[in-house]
Amino acid sequence: MNVYADSSFFVSLYVTDRHTPGVLRLLARHPRIWFTPFHELEISHAIAQQVFRGQITEDIAALTYLRLARHLASGVWSLTGFPEAAFSKGVVLARSHVAQVGTRSLDSLHVAAALELKAQHFWTFDERQAKLAKAAGLKVS
Repeated sequence: MNVYADSSFFVSLYVTDRHTPGVLRLLARHPRIWFTPFHELEISHAIAQQVFRGQITEDIAALTYLRLARHLASGVWSLTGFPEAAFSKGVVLARSHVAQVGTRSLDSLHVAAALELKAQHFWTFDERQAKLAKAAGLKVS
């Protein structure tokens, strides 16, 4: 199974939250999950934001970054570059669907990247992003 997961999916794996049980359930399927530099940027921001809000300590953040780095180095995720065509695909998605579903630009970029990488499934806990992914023809979990 070829999967594209949005950044919040990964954050819920690395920092325990209400979505962590769902992440673990989906990972039990042993999918191949794409991971781009865009994911790393968004995950890093999300973890740093949790430190800023006092939800985790800087030490926990450092350990989380280290765990992610180890996973990236050991091949847990399928590393790939961010597809350049995702930007133009994101424009098409915006013009075709965003007025109905209300996603943000970064959410549209995730869906567009999934399409460009030929993902079979899209994993997210964001309702609007899930609606966009479904409207674009992706199977959403």
